[in-house]
Amino acid sequence: MNGIFIIDKPEGITSHDAVQTIRKAFNVAKAGHLGTLDPLATGVLPVSVGKATRLAQFLPSAPKEYTGEIQFGFSTNTYDREGSPTSDERLFDRSVDDIRKIMRSLTGILDQVPPPFSAKKIGGVPSYKFARANRDVERAPVKIDVQQFELLSLDPPFAKFMVVCSGGTYVRSLVHDLGQRAGCGAHLTALRRTRSGEFRIEDAIGLDRITQADLIPMNRLLSSWPSIEVSEIEEARIVHGNQIRSACAVDFARILNKRGEFIAVASVESGWAHPRLVLTSINSD
Repeated sequence: MNGIFIIDKPEGITSHDAVQTIRKAFNVAKAGHLGTLDPLATGVLPVSVGKATRLAQFLPSAPKEYTGEIQFGFSTNTYDREGSPTSDERLFDRSVDDIRKIMRSLTGILDQVPPPFSAKKIGGVPSYKFARANRDVERAPVKIDVQQFELLSLDPPFAKFMVVCSGGTYVRSLVHDLGQRAGCGAHLTALRRTRSGEFRIEDAIGLDRITQADLIPMNRLLSSWPSIEVSEIEEARIVHGNQIRSACAVDFARILNKRGEFIAVASVESGWAHPRLVLTSINSD
């Protein structure tokens, strides 16, 4: 089995739990998820199996889209409803225009500090371990790109929102920062991922209903990339890691053989296609 399952992750389990369920259900050794979802979050969780796990390096920067709910009035130590309050409850007295203006200020390229309760490693140790031990450690900011952060509705102290952001963005931190700028604190109460790159919630299947027929095969992956079809002679060169001539004017392309099989990912430079990841033949798993 080589491909990707698009899971609609339920609330209450980790992304790792979802991967383990897939491993056991289909008896596959290699499996991994493309972008962690917290236990509180639901929605699109792509799980790659077999050779498709090797494509993960080309997918994590794909934009993610979420809808969710915020509660204003106080912050928590986890930045969501599962944590303990870290501030006294304050009256929410902001207008819709105020919140929209603050949300706009939290878009673009930002330096985001990950939540204390996160898997982000500090000196090789996950941040949540320091947080559980009540150890205050410096968490280095990470560059993120928030393309959209929009208010869908406001019913104080609750608000519904949508966000489109780069991979690696902590929506919990975004909500926490919104609460700080609003002057009353805020935390995340619900989150649903509706898109992860090219994978959408309409294509997601519940873990309790997933079957082998739901596997997206290798040939359909990275389908938005340009493709280079190669001859049998060129295929042999690619399989052995050798470059071939190409007039394709792109940075990366899929390499397809005459049978239409996706055999490699290549970078293209100065008229040459250089194989970066070979998926078949001598390098097959």
